[in-house]
Amino acid sequence: MTESSTPTPRDFDAWSKLASTDPAAFEHQRSQVIEHAIRRAPAQRRRRLQQLQWQLDQIRATSRTPMEACLRMQRMLWQRIEGENGLLDCLQQPVAVIRRRSQARAAESARVIPLRRPAKM
Repeated sequence: MTESSTPTPRDFDAWSKLASTDPAAFEHQRSQVIEHAIRRAPAQRRRRLQQLQWQLDQIRATSRTPMEACLRMQRMLWQRIEGENGLLDCLQQPVAVIRRRSQARAAESARVIPLRRPAKM
């Protein structure tokens, strides 16, 4: 499949056929579509999207089977929806989430103290 015949992101049948007939081309096209989507995202979101894609790529790389990767990604998704400060929290308790995130950021910063060499005896 050439660059001009990349399946559209929603064309499941075309992606399935490509994956079964030419796995290397499938991976290349998949990567290109993802990179294009990240580049089109607002500038303030790109770094986070790149980090998320890296996490997903690592799950795929460290999973023994595609099904294991799928299940691990699904768990990650649900954690981001139902976990602390997740989507449900943000929708149901926005003020509390903002307060917790602010406190977490404040806790991440620390005062650096200089280390002194011990006095020579």
